[in-house]
Order: sequence, then C-alpha cells, then structure tokens
Amino acid sequence: MEYPKDLRREFPKVFDRAYEQMRKFRLVRDIMTPKVITITEEKTMGDAASVMGEKHIGSLIVVADAKPKGIVTERDLLSGILALGRDPAKTNVGTAMSWPLVTISPDAPIKDAARIMMKRKGRLAVMEKEKLIGIVSASDFIRSLPDVPETVVKVEDYMTTEVVIVDEEKSVADIAVIMGRERIGSVIVASGGKPKGIFTERDLLTTFLKEGKSLAVAVKEYASTPLIVAPAGISIYEAAYIMADKHIRRLPLVEEEELVGIITARDLVEAYAK
Repeated sequence: MEYPKDLRREFPKVFDRAYEQMRKFRLVRDIMTPKVITITEEKTMGDAASVMGEKHIGSLIVVADAKPKGIVTERDLLSGILALGRDPAKTNVGTAMSWPLVTISPDAPIKDAARIMMKRKGRLAVMEKEKLIGIVSASDFIRSLPDVPETVVKVEDYMTTEVVIVDEEKSVADIAVIMGRERIGSVIVASGGKPKGIFTERDLLTTFLKEGKSLAVAVKEYASTPLIVAPAGISIYEAAYIMADKHIRRLPLVEEEELVGIITARDLVEAYAK
C-alpha cells in the first residue's frame, strides 16, 4: 500500500500553499461547478449512466419544460436500479430521480451550503433569478475546504470503521449489488486477504455502464491500485487536501499499516458543517 508516513514530507509545503489558496473560498459561487449537465425525464437510466460515465460526473439535473425539476445520481443507479435487479435501459429517469430539487443561492456562505447538504443528503443546485447556474457536490467542498477551526478535528471522529472488503475474484455484478444494498460508494479490493485497491461507483459507471460492458467479470483487473492511504491521526483539513491532490473522494485510513477505516468527501462536509 502507498502509505505516506509523514504527510508534510510526502507533500512538501502543500499545507502552507493550500492555506492561502483555500482561505478565500467563502461563498457558494466560489466553489460551485458552473457547467451543469442535464437530462430529460423520458430518457432511461441507461442513458443517464452513459452520460455520467462519459462526463466523469456523479449526477445529472433532470429538466422538464426546460426547467430544473430533480436530480439523478450514481447512487440512485446503484441503490434504486442495480441493487433491485431492475434494468437501467427500461427504467425512465423520471421514475428514479430525486425531487424536488434542493437549491441554494450563489451568494450563500459555504457553511450554510454544507449544513443544507447534510440535512437534505444530496447535491445542491445553484439558482440565481430562477436560472440554474451551477451545482455543488461534496467533491467541490474538498477542493475548497478552508483552513478554519472546524477542520482541525481528527478524521477518527468522522471516518467509517466498518469497511467493506471484497476478494479480487468477486464479480463486478456482485459488488454492484453490495454497494447498492449497503448504500456505499466503494469497496476495498483484497488479494490474499490484504488490501490491494479500491473499486468505486464511478469505476462502475465509467468502465462498465458507459460502455455496456458485462458485469460478470472479476473485479481484480478493474480496481484502482495501488491503494492510496493516510494515517488515521490526520486532520479533516489534511484529508481534504490529500483527496483533492490525488483526485479521489475516498481515503482509506491506517494505523501501523492496518486498515482501520475510510473517510469520504461527504464525511468531510459533515465535519465542516458542525
């Protein structure tokens, strides 16, 4: 496993540089993703999966009569479709989307956005004068999390200790069902009982559903390796920077090279929201 024993040595001066860069983010408009990809109600979840996989995004805003109505996410695809044995190609987006759409003003403080996101458990559509101008996800927060007292808390307070580990010979189809049933976005893939890599809902989208590839294959060739981990004693702020720097949304945590938990982008938003 890739194990950064000394974060300040592993990423020289990143925290000093990141402080000045991240402290400026205070409003929703500063962290939102301005390019919003949409889909219509009559399209299928198969269509939605293809678009999300092609664009490497985790959600689509659903529009009706040219107006934002709801949202469909990769988690909806996993938990509401695949885990229940439903066919994405035969399920309309309108029947699977979450609605009404949770919205926020671009001039709202990001602290408010974090709290709303945790309360409503989803991404936020940014609306200005009834016009959709952006979207805010947990990933947007980890790229922009300011260095403030809330983020000094340690990851142990928010990490998930019950990490789902699967053998590398397990099929992607079985893993998709597990992730959907447990409502989790990833599993750790092990070889010979030792953590080797990670397989995520985004991998399922971009590698399989987008291409129409069969899920009846072993996960071992499709997990992201080597597994990037960090010490369990780091702060929320340090975890956010590592995840942003490595372009990941989930960070496994270790103590003395033993896997003890995992922290996600959503967990970091929850910590900041409190």
